[in-house]
Amino acid sequence: INHEQNLLLIGSCFTIEIGEILAKKGFKLQVNPFGIQYNPLSIEKCIKEISDKKIYSENNLFFHEGKYHSFMHHSTFSNANKEECLNAIQQKIENTKLNEIDVIIITLGTAWIYRLASTNEVVSNCHKLPEQQFVRSRISIKECVASLDNMIQSLKQQNPDIHIIFTVSPIRHFRDGAIENSLSKSTLLLSIDEIKKSYPDIDYFPSYEILIDELRDYRFYATDMNHPSCVAIEYIYERFAETYFSSQTINVAKTKEKEWKHQHHKQLL
Repeated sequence: INHEQNLLLIGSCFTIEIGEILAKKGFKLQVNPFGIQYNPLSIEKCIKEISDKKIYSENNLFFHEGKYHSFMHHSTFSNANKEECLNAIQQKIENTKLNEIDVIIITLGTAWIYRLASTNEVVSNCHKLPEQQFVRSRISIKECVASLDNMIQSLKQQNPDIHIIFTVSPIRHFRDGAIENSLSKSTLLLSIDEIKKSYPDIDYFPSYEILIDELRDYRFYATDMNHPSCVAIEYIYERFAETYFSSQTINVAKTKEKEWKHQHHKQLL
């Protein structure tokens, strides 16, 4: 990976953390064009809609607590003005050109999904609607592998040479329960291992294992004891750089970060 390439990061909130570091180091990237996505089925649908250049209309929105929302999008897209909501969604789809993406990093967060009870449609965000409007379940390894396969097919149709990197978020979803979190992460890990047998050219980067196995101490977690601390995120980035960057790219990244800090400092003054 180098500074001449276009990067796309899609997935859980860990994606945003790594994206911010890469941006400061001068890489050309886009992060989560639909907002945070946690489960494989939502990420698959996100990629498919971008690939198909889906046109959103008011039929794809719903009104709740004074704002228009999309079940496929994070609440950052929600807006009291319907047209502004649609414009923000459409602009992201138009600006995300998969045929120009050289590297995509897909961070899977959980194998637990929510379906809208009335339509059986998988949603990316429940937008605090009543719980009884959704059906929650954990997808099987077979379902997850099929979803990953669909993602890869959509991406390769747009750019056969795209470099695909999967990773599993190290963030623990203890709201699901400790056992359920472990089963969820295991489902994701086994599914990626399975899909790699069909696509030996895709990569797996062990973000989850680095935090769980290399940084085995709660001082590497944030105060909620679920999210990685800033030190842990920086460490995972360094391991990522060792894996995918040449020494020249690492040096350029350091220079770019110094320039960013200088500009940022001047703005603060």
